[in-house]
Amino acid sequence: MSAQNQEIYVIILIAIALALLLVGFIVTMLFLYQRRQHRQEQQLARVKDQYQQELLRSQLEIQETTFKTIAQELHDNIGQVLSVIKLSLSILPLEKEHLAYESVQTSRQMLNKVIYDMGNLTKSLHTDRITQIGLVEAMRFDLDSMERTGLLKVGLTVTGDEYMFEDQRSIFLYRMFQEMMNNILKHSRATHVNIAVNYSIDNKFVLKVEDNGVGFDVGKKRSQTSSSSGIGLKSMTNRASLIGAQISVQSQPGKGTTITVELPLEMDIL
Repeated sequence: MSAQNQEIYVIILIAIALALLLVGFIVTMLFLYQRRQHRQEQQLARVKDQYQQELLRSQLEIQETTFKTIAQELHDNIGQVLSVIKLSLSILPLEKEHLAYESVQTSRQMLNKVIYDMGNLTKSLHTDRITQIGLVEAMRFDLDSMERTGLLKVGLTVTGDEYMFEDQRSIFLYRMFQEMMNNILKHSRATHVNIAVNYSIDNKFVLKVEDNGVGFDVGKKRSQTSSSSGIGLKSMTNRASLIGAQISVQSQPGKGTTITVELPLEMDIL
C-alpha cells in the first residue's frame, strides 16, 4: 500500500511538473508573441512615419521647385515686358503742358513700384538666392522691405558667427521664417516684431520671433479641424521635423506670440 501511495505521489508530482511546464510554455509563447507583435507594430509605425516623411519631403521639394520656376518666369518674361513698357513711357515726347503728362508720370511711378515689388517677390521665391547670400541676409532683406511699408516696426539681432547650413535646412528655416512673418501680417495686428538669431547657445541655432499682437489660444488652434485653421503652424512643424529642429509656440489671447526654433549645429558637421 505504501509503494502504491508513493507511485500515486510520483504520478501527481509528474503531472504537476508537466502542468507547470505547460503553463510556462504557454506563458513564454504568449510573451514571445506579444513581443513579436509589438516589434512588428513598431516597425510598421516606423515604416509609416518614414513614408509620411518622404511624402512630405517630396511635396516640399516640389513646392520649392515650383517657387523657383515662378521666380524665373517672373524675371525672364513679365519682368522684361514691364521693362519695355517702362522704357516706352520714358521716351514719350510729352511736354509738361500736355494733358496726358501727369497721367503718364503717375503710370511710370506705379510701374516702377510694380517692378520693384516683383523684384522683391522674385528674390524671396528663388531658392538659389537664399543659399547664396545666407539665411540671415535673406531674412534681413525681407524685414527691410516689410518695414518700408510702414505696417510694422521690426528689430533683428544676430548673436554669434553665422553658420552656413546645408541648402535644404537653410531653405526650410527661411520658409518657416516667412510663414511666421506672413501670419503676423495677416492675423496678429502687431505693431512691433523682434527677431533674434543666435548661433552660440549650447552649439545650437536658435531663431526667436516675438510680436506684440493679439495672440491666440495655441491648443485650440492646433485642435481645429478647419481646412484653413492652423495651416501655418502645421507647415512650420512639418518643416522643422524634416530637418531635425524643435519648434515651440507660446501665445495667449491679448498677450502676443513668441515662436522659437532650435536646431543643433552639429547636425551639419561632416
